[in-house]
Amino acid sequence: MAGELKTIGVIGSGQMGNGIAHVCALAGYTVLLNDVSPERIQSGLATINGNLTRQHAKGLISEEAKVAALGAIGPANNLDDLGEADLVIESATENEQVKRKIFAQLCPLLKPEAILATNTSSLSITRLAASTDRPERFIGIHFMNPVPLMELIELVRGIATEDETFEASKIFCARLGKTIAVAEDFPGFMVNRILLPMINEAIYTLYEGVGSVEAIDTALRLGANHPMGPLQLADFIGLDTCLSIMQVLYEGLADTKYRPCPLLVKYVEAGWLGRKTQRGFYDYRGEKAVPTR
Repeated sequence: MAGELKTIGVIGSGQMGNGIAHVCALAGYTVLLNDVSPERIQSGLATINGNLTRQHAKGLISEEAKVAALGAIGPANNLDDLGEADLVIESATENEQVKRKIFAQLCPLLKPEAILATNTSSLSITRLAASTDRPERFIGIHFMNPVPLMELIELVRGIATEDETFEASKIFCARLGKTIAVAEDFPGFMVNRILLPMINEAIYTLYEGVGSVEAIDTALRLGANHPMGPLQLADFIGLDTCLSIMQVLYEGLADTKYRPCPLLVKYVEAGWLGRKTQRGFYDYRGEKAVPTR
């Protein structure tokens, strides 16, 4: 089985899903993109087209590669259309109930030998796998955002994941040109377990009045050489996503150091989720992003 993956199904055509479809198509796989509505799939395909065009304009890919990649991605309007996939990567919203519901509908439609992967950034791979008919063929393949630019994939085995599934997944990631970091199946894996508490601490620093939005972001950019400040990064990730990962860490590890900052909760309750809603720690509605505190 290892190395024989040809057709990749991607469930979810949002920021992560369309990025995954994009890199799979560029690597020469046939890709089937699924979402809850044809409109969302079309929106995802339009984003991929724009991103491939940008890569071509920058000289990162050839015109031939761009055309071939676009030709390799097709819409899968129903989950039934994913029946031929050798590997299906679920990249739906970071909600365990939503993911379980998708797996319950999807599993009966897949080939027995198909691998099922999740792009979850924090949920238990073992627990998600247990809700499927193929825990031994289930794995966490956690891409970083934005997928076409970020080189890392966290590969996470559940307790039941077989070696064959792990090896096939490693070959798949290598073909995408990504670097793998193997993480154990604990809340947040590695990247988010380290990154999100840092962002949460930056929000506490703001909440306690130690520094302003601008001062905190400048301090980390110039003082720790981070490419963007932690509050700017939180807006980019989405404050709702930041909160849900902190809640997974807090509940899963039962340590008060992971308690989500009340100010983060307040912003999410206000619907100020960052860039995607035009307001978070910065207001993006004008020419220039302006701090909201």
